[in-house]
Amino acid sequence: MNAPLTVGFLTPYSGIYPYYHAHLVTGWLLGMGLDPARQRTIQFIPEYTNQGSLKASEDAARKLLFFNRVDILSGLIGYKSIPDMVPIIEKEKKPAFFFDMGEYVPHFPYLSPDIFYASHQLWQSQYALGHWAHSTFGGGGHMIMPVYEAGYHLDNTFQQGVAAAGGSSLQLNVLPFDPNDPLKLDLDGIFNKWKEEQPAYVHAIFCGSMGTRFLQQWISSGLHKRIPLLVHETMAYDDILDDIKHIDMEMYTAQLWMREDESQANRAFVKKFETTAQQPANIYALMGYEAGLIWKELLPHAKKRDWDTVKQQLRTGIIQGPGGEKNFYPLSGFALPNTNIIKISTVRNSLHKIIIDRGKGMRFDAKEFETIHDACITGWQNPFLCI
Repeated sequence: MNAPLTVGFLTPYSGIYPYYHAHLVTGWLLGMGLDPARQRTIQFIPEYTNQGSLKASEDAARKLLFFNRVDILSGLIGYKSIPDMVPIIEKEKKPAFFFDMGEYVPHFPYLSPDIFYASHQLWQSQYALGHWAHSTFGGGGHMIMPVYEAGYHLDNTFQQGVAAAGGSSLQLNVLPFDPNDPLKLDLDGIFNKWKEEQPAYVHAIFCGSMGTRFLQQWISSGLHKRIPLLVHETMAYDDILDDIKHIDMEMYTAQLWMREDESQANRAFVKKFETTAQQPANIYALMGYEAGLIWKELLPHAKKRDWDTVKQQLRTGIIQGPGGEKNFYPLSGFALPNTNIIKISTVRNSLHKIIIDRGKGMRFDAKEFETIHDACITGWQNPFLCI
């Protein structure tokens, strides 16, 4: 009898989605067709990485590979941690299979043949939303976000989408950070400015409780009846909107996956996860499930510890998941996701979502994104939402 495959899992803290690890692992096992409660095929070994800093991630990777001797290195990680971990991973020649939300446009000065990426590609939904915003509302939009969100590529890719649609004027508002009150959200001044200037639209990028509070203040200001509001994908997840759905309003977003999607693949995923976890399916469960679909195909080779075959198939493999095609190695192109432009209405304490358009995608290595990498040489180390 083969020993179980061991998966070392880099696990940063997230105060926004504290149960993401359990959801991701459950999704992974369900995607492989395994019963999370009874299976003995895979053993996950989580290793805490604080908020996912370079040093914490590197130290955890060393421990898992050299002390725990795991078969596969995985976990939630930021791209800025990758370069320092490449030598560690390549020394062992075992596959590393990392997850990320897609807060950065991928950039690989050196692409390791041993490292694979299960990315949700949030930057794609931002690009699509920017392109649609200018095509629909014209120029003269405003963006607003705190310092934390501004440290990623979420605003940059929205701007690139606007530019690709022919736009040039887009005002950026980054709220100042108060170290004595990190959650401070003083919006009166900018709201009054918008009432006077009437921008073509406002695009808000907030996460967690600050996103809910922004929406509450937006509604109380009356701006929701005067200016179109576009929100970042994670602001439009059901658990965030649940706190404001008692007030009638409208907003727009771009999403790469909808729980309500009626495709056969998505219905199967949602049913499996919600029956097992007794919780609504979410983005982390989806990411895990997509990983499970490819690892189900790899399992016969992984059980033999035939890592060369495993890695070769990961470099070329494509799965048909709940959100469409998915692949896991940059040189194979990263399949362009199916992006929906969605109008969300909160009416009588309920949410209504209507797909009003299909979003435009862009390859991660497109020349247009070179300006992002050239201009944004710094940025946060921690994976998005790990605060």
